[in-house]
Amino acid sequence: MKRILFICVLTILCHNIYAQKKDKKNPLNNAAVEYLNNSFAVYDKLQKTIWANPELGFLETNSSALLQKHLQENGFKVEAGVAGMPTAFVATYGSGSPVIAVLAEYDALPGLSQDTVPYRKPLIEGGSGHGCGHNTFGVGAVAGAIAIKQWLTANNHVGTIKVYGTPAEEGGGGKVYLVRDGLFNGVDVVLDWHPGTGNQVTTDTGTAILMVDYSFFGIASHAGGSPDKGRSALDGVESMNYMVNMLREHVPISSRIHYVIANGGEAPNVVPDYAKVSYYIRSPKREILKDLVEWVGQASEGAALGTQTKVKSEIISGFYEKLNNRKLAELVQKNLEIVGGVHYDARERAFAEEIVKGLNKDIATLKQAETVKPLENEKPSLGGGSSDVGDVSWVVPTVTFNTATFVPGSSGHSWQNVASGGSTIGTKSLINTAKVFSLSAIDLYTDPQLLKDIKDEFGKRRGADFEYTPLLGDRAPALDYRVKK
Repeated sequence: MKRILFICVLTILCHNIYAQKKDKKNPLNNAAVEYLNNSFAVYDKLQKTIWANPELGFLETNSSALLQKHLQENGFKVEAGVAGMPTAFVATYGSGSPVIAVLAEYDALPGLSQDTVPYRKPLIEGGSGHGCGHNTFGVGAVAGAIAIKQWLTANNHVGTIKVYGTPAEEGGGGKVYLVRDGLFNGVDVVLDWHPGTGNQVTTDTGTAILMVDYSFFGIASHAGGSPDKGRSALDGVESMNYMVNMLREHVPISSRIHYVIANGGEAPNVVPDYAKVSYYIRSPKREILKDLVEWVGQASEGAALGTQTKVKSEIISGFYEKLNNRKLAELVQKNLEIVGGVHYDARERAFAEEIVKGLNKDIATLKQAETVKPLENEKPSLGGGSSDVGDVSWVVPTVTFNTATFVPGSSGHSWQNVASGGSTIGTKSLINTAKVFSLSAIDLYTDPQLLKDIKDEFGKRRGADFEYTPLLGDRAPALDYRVKK
């Protein structure tokens, strides 16, 4: 009997030792992931607090302060108000190399106020909302950085983790000023993410962009009594727009030009002495972009000459196209597949189904949230969006990936995104993101050859002759670009 009992105990001990060894090989068995598994409630509350108080670009006082406070409480040293932007910050933990950075955004969009319900219901009519999910973006980056700190501490490992608080991505281009001021000097790798409708590593370069305001100045007069004495600034704007619309036929098919008349006058019976049009001009290659901007500028000058007005142009912001890094993309792809997709509970599923039905999509579309897309081959961009991450990618090896923050089938900058991102679906997505950040950082901290390969590829792609020159020149941050005037 004793012999049998001894054998049973020995068998159990051997099984436990084997299980522990096997579990140690599981990449999800580490201090960083354990921290995140135990912190859902913390980051659910933090992202929803930012979601409930949406702040526009360069005005994110409360959002930035919340993230900074949480980082400080977790042992990070925070430098606030960097690069001439009151809501920008750099938070640092650790010492020595490698130096890994994550990017945090937290600005909202105008006119997208929405409750967390699957039908249109603004909380404040005409109010702002997180239609691009930057409430989860910033919190996901912060959660990931703190999780990485947990791993560094638990393993007594040398290395530095930084969080870059980057305001005003939606048009203000906060990252450009951080790059221009040299704040990414000494960083080895940048890990970036963006809320999406699925889970994938992005391989598109996006488009370079210049945002330019053209202000026309004329002479006011009574439009009925003495129109001959006036010179209409609005005529200047409309003449410029007409010429630009004609030149569209003759620009590369992947380029994009779009505008809004920001100021067209005050009353129909007054010839406007001031009018302004805001342009976004894009191209996958910034060399082509520069030519397009020059052409659009010539149209503005011709319009002013033809209407006997004067025109003044002002660059509001400008971003590079993105420089990809395949080796870094493969690393994040591996870790994204380990973490997996976002899985809905019954309540979240019912919410998501209502969103999909409202979009006239098939319910099967929801599968995209659970799965991870294979890593795609890089291909030339055929237009599309722009991001100030592009500038960062030309000074430090950078990778961007998406996790399913939004219900599949939703479009960008939509009320559906606001509703989803402010729910526990958004929190699940940011926790997955933080895990991908953690696993990728651990690989980079523990594999010097991997880091060398990434940096070698970066050098080859960028070229030995590259010298960073911001598209927006030496202008100061446009801190008032979202302020109503």
